[in-house]
Amino acid sequence: MEGTSHCLIFLIFLLSCSTDPVLPVRLTVSPSRSQFFEDESVTLTCEDGWTVRRNTTRGNITQCGDQWGEDDGSSCSLIYLLPLDTGLYWCESMSGSSSSSSSIQLSVSGGSVILQSPVLPVMEGDDVTLSCRAKNPTHNLPAAFYKDGSFIGDETTGNKTLNSVKKSDEGLYKCNVKGHGESPSSRISVKEKPSTTSGPPPSPSSPSSPPSSQSGLFIPLSSVIVVVFLLVLLVLLVLLVLLVRRRLQRKPEGNQDVGEESITYSDINVSHHPRQKNKSNEDIFTVAVFSLKFRTNQ
Repeated sequence: MEGTSHCLIFLIFLLSCSTDPVLPVRLTVSPSRSQFFEDESVTLTCEDGWTVRRNTTRGNITQCGDQWGEDDGSSCSLIYLLPLDTGLYWCESMSGSSSSSSSIQLSVSGGSVILQSPVLPVMEGDDVTLSCRAKNPTHNLPAAFYKDGSFIGDETTGNKTLNSVKKSDEGLYKCNVKGHGESPSSRISVKEKPSTTSGPPPSPSSPSSPPSSQSGLFIPLSSVIVVVFLLVLLVLLVLLVLLVRRRLQRKPEGNQDVGEESITYSDINVSHHPRQKNKSNEDIFTVAVFSLKFRTNQ
């Protein structure tokens, strides 16, 4: 029984190791911004075993190296960006799994003004700086900033800081430099700060993301198979232990201690004889003869 308990503990340990959460795959962008001028370059990097895919305005889902980008394993470099490179980019497993990372939107402008903003979601409570940049001249110019089409302020330095961002700060932002033009719009997403008393909230899905990227958690099929196998094995082992314990505790039928006897009195015959006198005239009592039969149960 001691060996069985050790086996159970070992199986539970293996099960806990197999069910550790898998960190979501992330796509990193260098330089880290969502808007680029035409002819600029950008590098997108996934984790090992993942490759970069995209869906552009032409509606074609293709992999890095397939008529665009230079594939270097888990990295993809676009040396000369064009407006046609505008679209959604994400990481996808090379093993053929349908799971993928969350997607990001990259915009390539053929104009003279872009808005430099975070390409990845920002944490609630952080400060976010938006920079309005002109292609020529390259130094910062006074700019007007807009959120969801509404004017939110002028900045002489061309930089606007959003202090302690919250969910209500999510939206489409753009800027305008007088005499140079207007930038494309970029979305800023804000993640809720995890609570200290409860688990992290589920990440919201983006309607513009591909169907396979709505979940940032990827669990390999092999881990699922191992977990199911260990669960079945654990249940069978517990049932076996209970069956053995029940057999050991059950008292064998028909096994009674030797020496115990059960006596049953039956067949009692009583016979009467007439009184007789012997030579000394003594009365002879009636003799009762009892026939006792004993039955001994072994």
